[in-house]
Amino acid sequence: MLPGGNGAVYNCGMNTRTPISLAELLTFSSRPELDDATMLLAFSGWMDGGDVSTGTIQRLVDLVDATPFAEIDPDPFYIYNFPGSMEMSALFRPEIRVEDGLVTSIELPSTRFFASHEHNLLMFIGKEPNLRWQTFADCLFHLAHESGVTRILFVGSFGGAVPHTRDPRLYTTCSKPELLSEMERFGMRRTGYEGPGSFMSYLMSRAEEAGLEMVSLIAEIPHYLTVTNPSSIEAVSRRLAKILQLPLDLDELRSASTEWELEVSSAIDENDELAERVREYEEAYDNELLGIEPEIDTMGPDDLGDVDGLILDDLDPDE
Repeated sequence: MLPGGNGAVYNCGMNTRTPISLAELLTFSSRPELDDATMLLAFSGWMDGGDVSTGTIQRLVDLVDATPFAEIDPDPFYIYNFPGSMEMSALFRPEIRVEDGLVTSIELPSTRFFASHEHNLLMFIGKEPNLRWQTFADCLFHLAHESGVTRILFVGSFGGAVPHTRDPRLYTTCSKPELLSEMERFGMRRTGYEGPGSFMSYLMSRAEEAGLEMVSLIAEIPHYLTVTNPSSIEAVSRRLAKILQLPLDLDELRSASTEWELEVSSAIDENDELAERVREYEEAYDNELLGIEPEIDTMGPDDLGDVDGLILDDLDPDE
């Protein structure tokens, strides 16, 4: 039985006598019918450093003029009131706007699907769910089957020892062994990781039983930049265009990337300690491409603790 079949239900809250069907969680404005299509996933929060996950997919939505067609009801899946300090609680609460004593807007987590019939492509942009991962996954799998999707591709990122002057290193995780060699042809490295897991990893663990292929494209981006990273978004968009054989015009994104990289380099030049560390990253990156063994082990995430203070967090890519 496909995920989210007619009898699929989940328990909303503590009352086991009030189940809700997946049909009530998914709201459609239209129902695309594609054939052997791909669905791209982007989640904000975990694995969205530099906004590479959400920024890349949103850029593709704009470039292919994809149209929104469905949403997942956010209410059962997100925490709005987290106990603790105001700083901690603020990470979970919806954004509101009050003008002249009146509430003018409140932004609940967005969970939107987009479709491009021309490119046989669906895209999803949303916040990683806090609750009920199994049911959220069922919603995604159900919509995929209903729409003719056979493959899911997640885009994400993590901070590492990659300089902003170089393309991000790209890693992949796959739901089936035969997909690994396919992704390696596009310059992707196999992921090796043990630690806190993401919703993407949970989806990956269930994809095969759901009758779907799933791969991830994870970019290693500069750990010292905590703002939107147009350069990494552009690099990942280029790789996605090759994988999906999309004829995308990335000139505007490439120009914005170059301009932003120059701005970052100018800011880093004013910090001697950070500038020296970036030069070390550049040397290690280039030596790896040349096949030169490093004199010491290549730095990984565990080696970045001594430079936590070397972070640029006040650059606005839109300025």
